[in-house]
Amino acid sequence: MIKIGIIGYGYWGPNVVRNFVDIEGVKVSAVCDKNPATIRRLAKNHPCIDTLSDSNEILSSPDIDAVAIVTPVSTHYELAKKALLNGKHVFVEKPFTDSSAHAEELVSLAKSKNLVIMVDHTFLFTGAVRKIRSILDEGQLGKVFYYDSTRVNLGLFQHDVNVVWDLAPHDFSIMNYVLSERPTGISACGRSHVNNFEDITYINVAFTSNLIAHFTVNWLSPVKVRNTLIGGEKRMLVWDDLQPDEKIKLYDRGVDITSKQGIYDLLVSYRSGDMLAPKINQGEALRQECAYFVECVEKSATPINDGVAGLRVVEMLEACDRSLKADGDMVKI
Repeated sequence: MIKIGIIGYGYWGPNVVRNFVDIEGVKVSAVCDKNPATIRRLAKNHPCIDTLSDSNEILSSPDIDAVAIVTPVSTHYELAKKALLNGKHVFVEKPFTDSSAHAEELVSLAKSKNLVIMVDHTFLFTGAVRKIRSILDEGQLGKVFYYDSTRVNLGLFQHDVNVVWDLAPHDFSIMNYVLSERPTGISACGRSHVNNFEDITYINVAFTSNLIAHFTVNWLSPVKVRNTLIGGEKRMLVWDDLQPDEKIKLYDRGVDITSKQGIYDLLVSYRSGDMLAPKINQGEALRQECAYFVECVEKSATPINDGVAGLRVVEMLEACDRSLKADGDMVKI
């Protein structure tokens, strides 16, 4: 039996609690939150779980094996460090930490104590992202030319981070998971309209090859959009996460290039073929992720979304911030 303590029961916390409660072989021993109204709501939803207002009671408890941290990013480092120092495995909300230096320290600490860190990059456990990874691994798109992602909506303004730190961790973690090539540089251009944090940002990501990636993150859109386009030499893929079914569509459309008598006689022809909508698993991603965390703890295994994966995302977020301050200059990663 793995005993888990959960810190934070705000926006995402109830989902984390619900899923860990439903996993066989897991006991949610206690949940902590500083808000009395939130604690009352927790007690009503889960009367059998101990409710606390001091996170140290969870972090120092000898009866708790793992800690789930579902709090603002500014608190992740201190809470995760205390948990690791007390010999507890860590499940932490995205983004991993507020700096790469903090992330590196936590990764090193977990390694020295043989403890598991899992960063809650939930989208990696969706059927759609798993299918995209499989399609790319099988080479169905051929050589990838571009990766284009749009994640926009109206509202949900954060008061401690900009739109990049709020929305882009999803897309950076997905791209890092499905693409084998690692990014080498980032440029970002954004503006603030509502508060002192950028609420619209356009991000370009460079690679060693000709592959290019582009991300749009926006809190000021009149509509909610969750689209990703991946173009390759053989086929092109469209992922619309808001579609109830046929979330992924594969288009047999591309460009055929044939060279005759050198580059000046380069011939380009376009082809148009069928569209395929592959079947994907519709199970709840967070449920699978929580169960995977438990499995990694039991087997002392390294998760796909471990501290190192979380560190890569934080490094990209920091590069975006540096580029924003430099008015869009390319920043090496």
